[in-house]
Amino acid sequence: MRITFLGTGTSQGVPMIACGCAVCTSDDPRDTHLRSSILIEENGKNVVIDSGPDFRYQMLRAKVKHLEAVVFTHEHKDHIAGLDDIRAFNYFQNSAIDVYADLRVQAALKREFSYIFSDYQYPGIPQINLKTIGLEPFTAAGIPFIPIEVMHYKLPVLGFRIHNFTYITDAKTVSEKETEKIKGSKILVLNGLQKEKHISHFTFAEAIAFAQKIGAEMTYFTHISHRLGKYEDVSQELPENIRLAYDGLQLEL
Repeated sequence: MRITFLGTGTSQGVPMIACGCAVCTSDDPRDTHLRSSILIEENGKNVVIDSGPDFRYQMLRAKVKHLEAVVFTHEHKDHIAGLDDIRAFNYFQNSAIDVYADLRVQAALKREFSYIFSDYQYPGIPQINLKTIGLEPFTAAGIPFIPIEVMHYKLPVLGFRIHNFTYITDAKTVSEKETEKIKGSKILVLNGLQKEKHISHFTFAEAIAFAQKIGAEMTYFTHISHRLGKYEDVSQELPENIRLAYDGLQLEL
């Protein structure tokens, strides 16, 4: 299984519009973060977790030629806004794309992309097979997913464990019951937004503490804000088995 980080940034991305801070003006490509998403490749199948506003460019940059499924964590715009761009895959594959989402996320998709679900199917609109998920394990394109419910302040968000890899974004708290699903992961991906307090995201210190609680062989922080600092500087503050993720990073499991 190969994991590609398509985007590792928070909702506004890095660089942030109109910002002249040291991170946003950095010439280190590891300081550029599109909105958070990953590509999972296994047995010739491609599955994307979340299709945010940068989805089109992420697919072009990663040279993705086919897509079997999209799995959604939650309904915020930085995670769903790019769904329309699956149209290219519909065209070249001559098939609908499987989309996995819980009922609340499905309601948001039907609001944001009402034309996909309308009685009149305008030529060329995205074609999807909408599949309902909850907290029970499921498979997408033959790849096994174990949902993990985390809390994004008061909003439930789904993380996912795939084999010994766990991906969590937009978490502030995780119950002990859900934490048990994560333990034993070899690689953990976790949101680490910024050093300052935040109402709905792990701070840098909170993410480190949670990573150490899980004890994965390696943890990568994603959903990064420009407020966290430059990649080179922040990396010096991390324990050996915790690193910052960056766009384009690939992991082989």
